[in-house]
Amino acid sequence: VFPSLAQAQASVANEVYQELGQPSIFLFCPTEYCSSLCSPSPSQSCYLQTIGQELLPGIGVIWTGPKVVSQELSAVLLEEVEAVLRRCPVIWDNLYANDYDCRRVFLGPYMGRAPGLMSKLHGLLLNPNCELQANFIPIHTLGTWFQSELGSCAHPDHAGTPEVATLGDSQGAQDGSYSPQEALELALRDWVAEINQQALEPGR
Repeated sequence: VFPSLAQAQASVANEVYQELGQPSIFLFCPTEYCSSLCSPSPSQSCYLQTIGQELLPGIGVIWTGPKVVSQELSAVLLEEVEAVLRRCPVIWDNLYANDYDCRRVFLGPYMGRAPGLMSKLHGLLLNPNCELQANFIPIHTLGTWFQSELGSCAHPDHAGTPEVATLGDSQGAQDGSYSPQEALELALRDWVAEINQQALEPGR
């Protein structure tokens, strides 16, 4: 019936989207959802070009970055993806995902995401550790990153700068930029307070 997989997927997604009354949040995960799955690249992928052309503009498209689990997200990559999809992507961030190896738990701060990214995103979803309690630091530091991004939007002079805070960077609190090390310390303080509070509850 359809000349390509992309046209089939876009047609079905569009029909479901319209049947549901075009909801404000409707997400589509493409078969090529990261750079490593694209051939030869996101901008030259016939599949993504068709998705960008055929998918109705109100439908959000999920993207995980350069890889399924991406250590870094850059503004340059997101601009390439936005151009081919004709919309800002929704990042499905697998930075903390451990469902593929449950022997590992990821407890570090949210990092590797360039400053000023929020203006290039339609949304961001965090895929956490399978272990509920292990996600305090990931979610807390994501919140700190998000607050710094909001500050960048309020002060556009600082947005989009190529400087990325490192783990040892202590400039974050002074200039409003995101520092993973400071975010981690804030999260640890709050997590210890949360653990102590739970320890005082009856039956704990």
